Amino acid sequence: MKTYLAKPNEVPKKWYVIDATGKPLGRLAAKIAVILRGKHKPQFTPNVDTGDYVIVVNAEKVVLTGKKLDKDGYRYHTKYPGGLKFIPYRRLLEKHPEKAIEIAVRGMLPKNRLRDRFMRKLKVYRGPNHPHAAQKPEVLEI
Repeated sequence: MKTYLAKPNEVPKKWYVIDATGKPLGRLAAKIAVILRGKHKPQFTPNVDTGDYVIVVNAEKVVLTGKKLDKDGYRYHTKYPGGLKFIPYRRLLEKHPEKAIEIAVRGMLPKNRLRDRFMRKLKVYRGPNHPHAAQKPEVLEI
């Protein structure tokens, strides 16, 4: 028996809605990364995009446990000498909570050519409303 390798057009894509209210950021991001990659499907193939679309609502209500709000944060470098920038999660969640989820999910995806394709299938919204009702997304409890 040969190993099954999925083709990109063979795997049906579904839409899921996840409510981030009261969910820890890391656990939420890990579950989202699994769905975006398609690892929850039996047809999973590592080099093919077999994942589903994910809509995250109520991004402003995601939580961080312990002292991570002040101690941890988002680091980036401007490519200039001494250009290491640090934004604490408290400030990031106040101004751009959707970006905090996107950064966490991006870090949990493989660092290859498929990562940008996976990230395009992630839609994050600050409040409870989203414009994707036409896709008939399923509510996914995490």
